[in-house]
Amino acid sequence: MPRTVQVTRYVTPLREGGSMPAVVEADDDGMYVLKFRGAGQGPRALVAEWIVGELGRALGLEVPEIVFAELDPLLARTEGDPEIQALIRASDGLNLALDYLPGAANFDPLAWEPDPALASRIVWFDTLCSNVDRTARNPNLMLWHGRLTLIDHGAALYFHHGWDGDPARADAPFPLIRDHVLLAAADRIGQADSELAPRLTPEAIAAIVTAVPDAWLQGPDAFADADGQRRAYVAYLVRRLRQREAWLAGIADARA
Repeated sequence: MPRTVQVTRYVTPLREGGSMPAVVEADDDGMYVLKFRGAGQGPRALVAEWIVGELGRALGLEVPEIVFAELDPLLARTEGDPEIQALIRASDGLNLALDYLPGAANFDPLAWEPDPALASRIVWFDTLCSNVDRTARNPNLMLWHGRLTLIDHGAALYFHHGWDGDPARADAPFPLIRDHVLLAAADRIGQADSELAPRLTPEAIAAIVTAVPDAWLQGPDAFADADGQRRAYVAYLVRRLRQREAWLAGIADARA
Protein backbone atom coordinates (compact mmCIF):
# COMPACT_ATOMS: atom_id res chain seq x y z
CA MET A 1 0.00 0.00 0.00
CA PRO A 2 1.23 3.52 -0.70
CA ARG A 3 1.97 6.06 1.98
CA THR A 4 -0.61 8.79 2.55
CA VAL A 5 0.56 12.35 3.18
CA GLN A 6 -1.28 15.57 3.99
CA VAL A 7 -0.63 18.50 1.66
CA THR A 8 0.41 21.50 3.76
CA ARG A 9 1.49 24.05 1.16
CA TYR A 10 0.82 24.76 -2.49
CA VAL A 11 4.19 25.84 -3.93
CA THR A 12 3.86 26.44 -7.67
CA PRO A 13 1.82 25.24 -10.64
CA LEU A 14 3.37 23.21 -13.46
CA ARG A 15 1.50 24.78 -16.31
CA GLU A 16 3.13 22.67 -19.02
CA GLY A 17 0.90 19.78 -17.93
CA GLY A 18 -2.56 19.59 -19.45
CA SER A 19 -4.12 18.97 -16.03
CA MET A 20 -2.02 21.72 -14.37
CA PRO A 21 -0.33 19.63 -11.66
CA ALA A 22 1.54 21.48 -8.94
CA VAL A 23 4.59 21.23 -6.75
CA VAL A 24 3.41 20.96 -3.15
CA GLU A 25 4.87 20.38 0.30
CA ALA A 26 3.46 17.71 2.61
CA ASP A 27 3.43 17.00 6.33
CA ASP A 28 6.44 14.66 5.99
CA ASP A 29 8.49 17.71 4.81
CA GLY A 30 8.70 16.14 1.36
CA MET A 31 8.10 17.90 -1.94
CA TYR A 32 5.76 16.27 -4.44
CA VAL A 33 4.18 16.80 -7.83
CA LEU A 34 0.46 16.68 -7.06
CA LYS A 35 -2.06 15.33 -9.58
CA PHE A 36 -5.53 16.72 -8.85
CA ARG A 37 -8.62 14.50 -8.89
CA GLY A 38 -10.65 17.60 -9.82
CA ALA A 39 -8.66 18.29 -13.00
CA GLY A 40 -10.27 18.02 -16.41
CA GLN A 41 -9.24 14.40 -17.02
CA GLY A 42 -11.00 13.37 -13.81
CA PRO A 43 -10.06 10.62 -11.35
CA ARG A 44 -9.43 8.09 -14.15
CA ALA A 45 -6.12 9.87 -14.76
CA LEU A 46 -5.16 9.13 -11.15
CA VAL A 47 -6.17 5.49 -11.56
CA ALA A 48 -3.91 5.21 -14.61
CA GLU A 49 -1.10 7.09 -12.84
CA TRP A 50 -1.18 4.65 -9.93
CA ILE A 51 -1.67 1.37 -11.79
CA VAL A 52 0.78 2.06 -14.61
CA GLY A 53 3.39 3.67 -12.38
CA GLU A 54 3.38 0.70 -10.02
CA LEU A 55 3.43 -1.80 -12.89
CA GLY A 56 6.53 -0.01 -14.13
CA ARG A 57 8.11 -0.25 -10.68
CA ALA A 58 7.28 -3.98 -10.53
CA LEU A 59 9.13 -4.38 -13.84
CA GLY A 60 12.24 -2.71 -12.46
CA LEU A 61 11.80 0.57 -14.34
CA GLU A 62 12.64 3.86 -12.65
CA VAL A 63 9.45 5.56 -11.41
CA PRO A 64 9.29 8.24 -8.67
CA GLU A 65 7.64 7.17 -5.44
CA ILE A 66 3.88 7.53 -5.70
CA VAL A 67 1.88 8.52 -2.62
CA PHE A 68 -1.74 9.29 -1.88
CA ALA A 69 -2.17 12.92 -0.87
CA GLU A 70 -4.99 14.38 1.24
CA LEU A 71 -5.86 17.92 0.15
CA ASP A 72 -7.76 20.40 2.30
CA PRO A 73 -9.74 22.88 0.17
CA LEU A 74 -8.86 25.61 2.70
CA LEU A 75 -5.48 25.83 0.95
CA ALA A 76 -7.29 27.68 -1.84
CA ARG A 77 -7.56 30.73 0.43
CA THR A 78 -3.89 31.61 -0.05
CA GLU A 79 -3.94 31.38 -3.85
CA GLY A 80 -4.58 34.50 -5.92
CA ASP A 81 -5.29 32.69 -9.20
CA PRO A 82 -9.03 31.85 -9.48
CA GLU A 83 -8.25 28.83 -11.69
CA ILE A 84 -5.97 27.36 -9.05
CA GLN A 85 -8.52 28.13 -6.32
CA ALA A 86 -11.20 26.25 -8.24
CA LEU A 87 -8.89 23.28 -8.89
CA ILE A 88 -7.98 22.95 -5.21
CA ARG A 89 -11.61 23.16 -4.10
CA ALA A 90 -12.67 20.59 -6.70
CA SER A 91 -9.98 18.19 -5.44
CA ASP A 92 -10.99 18.02 -1.78
CA GLY A 93 -9.96 14.66 -0.34
CA LEU A 94 -7.64 12.01 -1.69
CA ASN A 95 -5.37 12.86 -4.61
CA LEU A 96 -2.14 11.38 -5.97
CA ALA A 97 1.40 12.74 -5.86
CA LEU A 98 4.82 11.75 -7.14
CA ASP A 99 8.11 12.43 -5.45
CA TYR A 100 9.55 15.68 -6.77
CA LEU A 101 12.93 15.16 -8.47
CA PRO A 102 15.01 18.31 -7.87
CA GLY A 103 17.48 19.01 -10.63
CA ALA A 104 16.01 16.46 -13.03
CA ALA A 105 16.41 17.28 -16.73
CA ASN A 106 13.91 16.67 -19.48
CA PHE A 107 14.88 13.86 -21.82
CA ASP A 108 16.01 15.19 -25.21
CA PRO A 109 15.98 12.52 -27.94
CA LEU A 110 18.44 14.61 -29.99
CA ALA A 111 20.99 14.87 -27.18
CA TRP A 112 20.81 11.53 -25.37
CA GLU A 113 21.00 8.08 -26.95
CA PRO A 114 19.14 5.49 -24.88
CA ASP A 115 20.43 2.00 -24.20
CA PRO A 116 18.65 -0.36 -26.65
CA ALA A 117 17.78 -2.87 -23.94
CA LEU A 118 16.22 -0.16 -21.75
CA ALA A 119 14.44 1.39 -24.74
CA SER A 120 12.99 -2.02 -25.59
CA ARG A 121 11.72 -2.54 -22.03
CA ILE A 122 10.04 0.87 -22.01
CA VAL A 123 8.43 0.36 -25.44
CA TRP A 124 7.18 -3.08 -24.33
CA PHE A 125 5.78 -1.57 -21.13
CA ASP A 126 4.07 1.36 -22.85
CA THR A 127 2.47 -0.97 -25.39
CA LEU A 128 1.13 -3.20 -22.62
CA CYS A 129 -0.36 -0.15 -20.89
CA SER A 130 -1.54 1.64 -24.05
CA ASN A 131 0.39 4.77 -23.13
CA VAL A 132 -0.33 7.44 -25.75
CA ASP A 133 1.96 10.02 -24.15
CA ARG A 134 5.60 9.04 -24.70
CA THR A 135 6.22 10.87 -27.96
CA ALA A 136 9.08 13.06 -29.15
CA ARG A 137 6.88 16.09 -28.50
CA ASN A 138 6.12 14.97 -24.95
CA PRO A 139 8.42 12.12 -23.85
CA ASN A 140 7.49 12.14 -20.14
CA LEU A 141 11.00 10.95 -19.39
CA MET A 142 13.44 12.64 -17.04
CA LEU A 143 17.16 12.21 -16.50
CA TRP A 144 17.86 12.16 -12.78
CA HIS A 145 21.21 11.13 -11.31
CA GLY A 146 22.08 9.58 -14.66
CA ARG A 147 18.99 7.36 -14.74
CA LEU A 148 16.11 7.53 -17.19
CA THR A 149 12.99 7.99 -15.07
CA LEU A 150 9.40 7.50 -16.23
CA ILE A 151 6.77 10.07 -15.21
CA ASP A 152 3.21 11.13 -16.01
CA HIS A 153 1.17 8.02 -16.81
CA GLY A 154 -2.25 9.62 -16.49
CA ALA A 155 -2.87 9.28 -20.24
CA ALA A 156 -2.15 5.54 -20.24
CA LEU A 157 -4.93 2.92 -20.10
CA TYR A 158 -6.84 5.25 -22.40
CA PHE A 159 -9.37 2.49 -23.12
CA HIS A 160 -10.90 2.94 -19.65
CA HIS A 161 -12.64 6.22 -20.47
CA GLY A 162 -16.24 5.17 -21.08
CA TRP A 163 -15.31 1.52 -20.55
CA ASP A 164 -17.92 -1.11 -19.68
CA GLY A 165 -15.39 -3.58 -18.27
CA ASP A 166 -15.27 -5.87 -21.31
CA PRO A 167 -11.86 -7.63 -21.08
CA ALA A 168 -11.90 -8.32 -24.84
CA ARG A 169 -10.57 -4.77 -25.28
CA ALA A 170 -7.26 -6.22 -24.10
CA ASP A 171 -6.77 -8.11 -27.37
CA ALA A 172 -6.37 -4.96 -29.46
CA PRO A 173 -2.99 -3.95 -30.88
CA PHE A 174 -1.62 -0.50 -30.08
CA PRO A 175 -0.94 1.26 -33.40
CA LEU A 176 0.04 4.54 -31.67
CA ILE A 177 3.29 2.87 -30.61
CA ARG A 178 4.59 4.07 -33.98
CA ASP A 179 4.95 7.53 -32.39
CA HIS A 180 6.97 6.36 -29.38
CA VAL A 181 10.09 8.44 -28.77
CA LEU A 182 12.24 5.33 -28.11
CA LEU A 183 10.88 3.06 -30.84
CA ALA A 184 13.87 3.41 -33.17
CA ALA A 185 16.25 2.30 -30.42
CA ALA A 186 14.03 -0.58 -29.24
CA ASP A 187 15.64 -3.43 -31.16
CA ARG A 188 15.45 -6.05 -28.39
CA ILE A 189 11.72 -6.47 -27.90
CA GLY A 190 11.93 -10.25 -27.76
CA GLN A 191 14.48 -10.07 -24.97
CA ALA A 192 12.37 -7.50 -23.13
CA ASP A 193 9.31 -9.73 -23.42
CA SER A 194 11.18 -12.72 -21.99
CA GLU A 195 12.46 -10.66 -19.07
CA LEU A 196 9.35 -8.65 -18.19
CA ALA A 197 6.28 -10.78 -18.83
CA PRO A 198 7.03 -13.34 -16.06
CA ARG A 199 7.30 -10.55 -13.47
CA LEU A 200 3.68 -9.48 -13.85
CA THR A 201 1.87 -12.40 -12.31
CA PRO A 202 -1.89 -12.15 -11.77
CA GLU A 203 -1.17 -11.81 -8.05
CA ALA A 204 1.24 -8.90 -8.62
CA ILE A 205 -1.28 -7.12 -10.84
CA ALA A 206 -4.12 -7.68 -8.36
CA ALA A 207 -2.03 -6.30 -5.48
CA ILE A 208 -1.49 -3.05 -7.39
CA VAL A 209 -5.10 -2.66 -8.52
CA THR A 210 -6.49 -3.47 -5.07
CA ALA A 211 -4.89 -0.30 -3.71
CA VAL A 212 -6.91 2.00 -5.99
CA PRO A 213 -9.19 4.03 -3.67
CA ASP A 214 -12.95 3.70 -3.96
CA ALA A 215 -13.21 7.48 -4.43
CA TRP A 216 -11.41 7.25 -7.77
CA LEU A 217 -13.64 4.48 -9.10
CA GLN A 218 -16.93 6.35 -9.13
CA GLY A 219 -18.27 6.94 -12.60
CA PRO A 220 -21.03 6.29 -15.11
CA ASP A 221 -19.68 2.97 -16.35
CA ALA A 222 -21.46 -0.35 -16.07
CA PHE A 223 -19.87 -1.64 -12.87
CA ALA A 224 -21.80 -2.89 -9.88
CA ASP A 225 -19.32 -1.40 -7.40
CA ALA A 226 -15.69 -0.40 -6.92
CA ASP A 227 -14.60 -4.00 -6.32
CA GLY A 228 -16.22 -5.02 -9.59
CA GLN A 229 -14.30 -2.31 -11.37
CA ARG A 230 -11.04 -3.45 -9.78
CA ARG A 231 -11.72 -7.00 -10.93
CA ALA A 232 -12.28 -5.70 -14.45
CA TYR A 233 -8.91 -3.93 -14.47
CA VAL A 234 -7.16 -7.08 -13.28
CA ALA A 235 -8.94 -9.21 -15.87
CA TYR A 236 -8.01 -6.76 -18.61
CA LEU A 237 -4.31 -6.64 -17.71
CA VAL A 238 -3.97 -10.39 -17.18
CA ARG A 239 -5.64 -11.06 -20.53
CA ARG A 240 -3.49 -8.45 -22.28
CA LEU A 241 -0.37 -10.20 -21.08
CA ARG A 242 -1.62 -13.61 -22.13
CA GLN A 243 -2.73 -12.38 -25.55
CA ARG A 244 0.33 -10.26 -26.25
CA GLU A 245 1.28 -11.79 -29.59
CA ALA A 246 -0.87 -9.23 -31.41
CA TRP A 247 0.64 -6.16 -29.79
CA LEU A 248 4.16 -7.56 -29.97
CA ALA A 249 3.64 -7.99 -33.71
CA GLY A 250 2.40 -4.42 -33.80
CA ILE A 251 5.70 -3.20 -32.35
CA ALA A 252 7.59 -5.10 -35.06
CA ASP A 253 5.35 -3.61 -37.75
CA ALA A 254 5.87 -0.09 -36.40
CA ARG A 255 9.64 -0.53 -36.36
CA ALA A 256 9.57 -1.85 -39.92
